Amino acid sequence: MSHSENNNRRAFFKKLGLLASLPILGQFDLHAEESSRSNQIKVLTCNIRVDLEEDAAKGLGWKDRREACLAVIKRQKADLIGFQEVLKGQFLDLKEQLTDYFAFGFDGPEMDQYKEGYHGIAKNPILFSKKRFELLAASAYWLSETPLKAGSMSWGSARARNAVNVRLLDKKTKREIRLSNLHLDHISNEAKEGQIKVVLGDAAQYQADFPQVLTGDFNVGMDSNVYRDVMEAGWKDSYVQVKGDEIPEGTTHGFKGDNPSRKKSKKIDFIFMKGPLKAVETNIIKDSYKGMLPSDHYFVSAVLEYQ
Repeated sequence: MSHSENNNRRAFFKKLGLLASLPILGQFDLHAEESSRSNQIKVLTCNIRVDLEEDAAKGLGWKDRREACLAVIKRQKADLIGFQEVLKGQFLDLKEQLTDYFAFGFDGPEMDQYKEGYHGIAKNPILFSKKRFELLAASAYWLSETPLKAGSMSWGSARARNAVNVRLLDKKTKREIRLSNLHLDHISNEAKEGQIKVVLGDAAQYQADFPQVLTGDFNVGMDSNVYRDVMEAGWKDSYVQVKGDEIPEGTTHGFKGDNPSRKKSKKIDFIFMKGPLKAVETNIIKDSYKGMLPSDHYFVSAVLEYQ
């Protein structure tokens, strides 16, 4: 065999070896991407607006918005969702339509003084992916000086408020994580400040390295004492962690969306985290469906990554 033929054979087998390795390299890239995704959790906070007769009279009631609300939520493919302003009928619709999720946190209306209307029974349930998580423990308490007394109010709160918590096992990472979800008073600053202290005190019982997420409608902006208290308690704002000093857009819009006539608002819907979690993505969701906005609030999302 000539020297030229030997060189050709070596070149052929070298190319063959390189080509054979390409699928393996592709598999490595695929596994790395899957590993990165499994280390991340997508969180939503959704104030869906209670079902009110005055909204229905304007064509903005829950029956008008239900399809849009569910479509927008499904499109996000979140792992954890904290809801606010949920009445019993709305809760049943969420459970019926979001079948990939376990729903927890609706006590009422028998746990309240009021059986009808918005006053005491709009709750803050949590939905979490059945495929992703296993429920380890769950609880709910009232945002008052007597948190175990149903429907209790303190500090001049306009109505009873509650918080809901779930402790979950992440089946992908084998880590445990806790989500707390709330809706603070909409009128009294004293009530908001008292209510957040109840929640922060409850969360502080966990070790500093235990992953925790806090979602909700805080009814205050980033310039408030409530926000300051959350930061001083060791929580991080997912929006700030991703966007830095960028001034966020307001999350309430009165069903006007981006209409220039709407009153300027603050970002009052937040996703905070504590422990070994880092936000890598966040969005204020402005989606509509068939021309209908899902709520008078924009929903907020964040992708959190275990550290």
